[in-house]
Amino acid sequence: MEVPPVPEHQPPEHQPPEHQLPERTAASGPVDSDIDLHQGRPNRRGGEDIAVLAAIAAGGAAGAAARYLIAEAWPTPVGTFPVSTLAINVLGCALIGVLMVLITDVWSRQRLLRPFLGTGVLGGFTTFSTYTVDIQRLVTGAHPGPALLYLALTPIGALLAVWMTATTTRRLVNWRIE
Repeated sequence: MEVPPVPEHQPPEHQPPEHQLPERTAASGPVDSDIDLHQGRPNRRGGEDIAVLAAIAAGGAAGAAARYLIAEAWPTPVGTFPVSTLAINVLGCALIGVLMVLITDVWSRQRLLRPFLGTGVLGGFTTFSTYTVDIQRLVTGAHPGPALLYLALTPIGALLAVWMTATTTRRLVNWRIE
């Protein structure tokens, strides 16, 4: 008995189930706090774009001002380990972990909250540029040990902070719901 040839490409509705990818939901994995999971690509008109941009700008100004005030209150002397920038970035990432869960699981209907807090406040608060300048200053100032430690601690601390706070917040939200 001869088997008929299978066409090279079939539309998704004609593919067997094992060739179709499962849909991802907000609860199935990590979430970018800056995207809206509850809507397709928005077809915004000018007024809505301006509201989102205003929310981001206001949040960014608040976040950058908070970072500046912390850095001024807790300055890093030249050639020393930049503790304040490390603390700012790890704290900001911890808050992003909390925000990701609250935005997707609790406050999903607040349209301007994500752009204001995620992109604006926390985007303005955390700083990758100061991190790189701090490393460059340590290296050129003949402090390679602290530079390497800082180079490693910032991404490790940031990722651990996001993971720990997102996990803890999700457990607390689920516990509260149950």
